[in-house]
Amino acid sequence: MTDLTMQRRLAASILGVGKSRIHIAPDHIDDASQAITRDDVRTLVNMGIIDIRPPSTPSRGRKRVMRLKKSRGKRKGQGSRKGGRQVRRQEKDAWVRRVRKQRGFLAEQRASGKLDGEQYREIYLKSKGGVFPTLSALKNYIEKQVK
Repeated sequence: MTDLTMQRRLAASILGVGKSRIHIAPDHIDDASQAITRDDVRTLVNMGIIDIRPPSTPSRGRKRVMRLKKSRGKRKGQGSRKGGRQVRRQEKDAWVRRVRKQRGFLAEQRASGKLDGEQYREIYLKSKGGVFPTLSALKNYIEKQVK
């Protein structure tokens, strides 16, 4: 095997890239080994015998493994967290989800006739005010109030 270290180094210098990105065509290794000056290497570059490989990008394999582990609940302990509880899960988003669920349930109850308009309005406003922390608390309240 011919040693093309010098030609690779010269080509890297001429093209302004690292030595690892220089590709010498395997069919023309003999031509490349004959090039001993910068002009010779420049000629090979112009002929297309020596060209530049695309830059290698960092592998995403480790990132994929990490995402898979996090989806399984790993790597989420106290030591891995940055920011408080309200930063990782916004309180407003939780409130919006909770109230939408309660309002949907109330609409079902009114449509089925289990609540009349007055009861619906009273409980709706309580739900809006945050009286019921969960949907089950709302259901318990309705069971006790509406018999």
